[in-house]
Amino acid sequence: MDNHPLELTINGKTYKTAVEHRKTLADTIRENCDLTGTHVGCEHGVCGACTVIVDGKTVRSCLMFAHQAEGCKIRTVESLARGDELHPLQEAFIENHAIQCGFCTPGFLMLIIGAYENDPDITEENLIEVLSSNLCRCTGYQNIIKAVRSASGGLLAIGSDADA
Repeated sequence: MDNHPLELTINGKTYKTAVEHRKTLADTIRENCDLTGTHVGCEHGVCGACTVIVDGKTVRSCLMFAHQAEGCKIRTVESLARGDELHPLQEAFIENHAIQCGFCTPGFLMLIIGAYENDPDITEENLIEVLSSNLCRCTGYQNIIKAVRSASGGLLAIGSDADA
């Protein structure tokens, strides 16, 4: 198959590359842009490990072609920390033992950030419903919920700039 030119804006930086039209956004982010924080799990949009934010909406990047994201602002888990300063949600995940194997963590972080950006007053019931769309085989979700509760005041403080 032929590669076609592609320009993506990820975390405020422009990436110029060439990919087949059928290459997913997840694979392009990882393989062409060297941003490996976005994980690829089921490749069917079920597990949520590949969740990123595209133009303010959470997206399963394994279900989106890279060319569909051209001209959009894409944010990955790498956008959350500012150098050595972790985002409050990342800190809360560590402090509340919401990470075990860590494979699902980037997807959960982006899912939660997206949920709070779209509804800063999200209820716990709605948050639990949102969290149920991602799979975690290690933590049992309770520590993830605890982490979100403890970070809720600072969730929008750092890393929420759509251009970051």
